Amino acid sequence: MGTLKHPIVEDRIIQGKGTALEEWQQSQQLHHLKALELSKIFPLNSRICIVAPHPDDEVLGCGGLIQQLDAAGYEIVLFAVTNGTASHPDSRLYTPEQLDHIRPQETINALGVLDLKQSIQRIALNIQDGEVAQQRDQLVAALKPYLQANDILVTTFEHDGHPDHEITGQVSKQLAATHSLKCLQVLIWTWHWASPGDSRIPWHKALRLELNPKQLARKIEAMQCFKSQLEPDSSTGKAAIVSGSALARLLQPWEVYIDDEGHL
Repeated sequence: MGTLKHPIVEDRIIQGKGTALEEWQQSQQLHHLKALELSKIFPLNSRICIVAPHPDDEVLGCGGLIQQLDAAGYEIVLFAVTNGTASHPDSRLYTPEQLDHIRPQETINALGVLDLKQSIQRIALNIQDGEVAQQRDQLVAALKPYLQANDILVTTFEHDGHPDHEITGQVSKQLAATHSLKCLQVLIWTWHWASPGDSRIPWHKALRLELNPKQLARKIEAMQCFKSQLEPDSSTGKAAIVSGSALARLLQPWEVYIDDEGHL
């Protein structure tokens, strides 16, 4: 992915190859994060609402968590903030109209690969891709009516480095606070621009979810469904949206979530 600068993200800029995977793998701080224990974080009567800015974020960020929640019998609902129609500017291969169908279908295919016991309802909120900041109020209005008293929101980190990710995280956190709901935020693009020990990350609020080999293998296979994001665009000559190095950082045997509730 090329440089992504926006006033909202300040110095959290996605550019170049990003932090090397080896740096994260060797980070003692990362290895010593507090474990995310499902039964302690998610009461059994909870409905888990995954609020994903773009199709693929739900698997990139939460592919392991979704499998574990499903196996434990939790109800899961996926809220698709956008349909990811702005990922390929000027492309003849992936026009916005084509992506409006391609990218949601990629998510459906990926969830199928995860081999879940229960079906996940996907609710499209139809916010314009790349304009979540400008449509913040519309996102609040679109998501709010669906929320229930036993919901737990799982979304992208409010300082993740991509403006759509950050606003989605901020709105989800705001709605959770307003309705007295729990909210967890997953790190996605943070692994690109941040580095071990980075003070911009609230590591004291971070929880590490361990994935077993089978869960990781399914997550890796599911990500291959997002061909629009993983393959170069022959019509523009541009590289894949999600590079091999970015994908490698996200397909580790762990996922990291920020939990504010335990640190109020």
